[in-house]
Amino acid sequence: MHPAMLEWLRQARRGSRGCGASAEFHGDAGHGRHGHWGHGHWGHDAGEGAFASSGDNEHDFGAGAFGVRRPLRFLVHKLELDDRQTSELAAILNDLKTERAQAAVDHRRSTAAFADSMATDAFDDAKVTQIASERVKTAERLRDAVVKALGRIHALLTSDQRAKLAYLIRTGALAL
Repeated sequence: MHPAMLEWLRQARRGSRGCGASAEFHGDAGHGRHGHWGHGHWGHDAGEGAFASSGDNEHDFGAGAFGVRRPLRFLVHKLELDDRQTSELAAILNDLKTERAQAAVDHRRSTAAFADSMATDAFDDAKVTQIASERVKTAERLRDAVVKALGRIHALLTSDQRAKLAYLIRTGALAL
């Protein structure tokens, strides 16, 4: 483990961020190799944000995509993926990230439509039912995208890698 990571973990356990609130573990501060990990040194993985966590504090170490901050990097390391598998997994996670982003847009749109329907003098049951139906369709599209992504990941991995992935999911190291 990188020495900067060890120091960050020590500070996090003490409840201190060390460099102030603006220098986040994953932030744009770009403190480089010897400070917090920022985009300036480590960059983004193609799959970042693909499996989003619904944690209360998105700045926690484990929060973020696929239950970890950098799902692609984490999976490449833990599953010992080769270059072909890594590039295919990046594409899978990127596709899923796009679906999740669209679902988030649809959710915000339906929330605004619900709010608009509450602001009227008369409640329109049919309109609200239609809005709710659209929200269900969005959830179904996201479900289908997750199932498709998991199927592609299953086909991509070897038997040993699938066993490792199952263990990570089962133990909570990864959250879907």
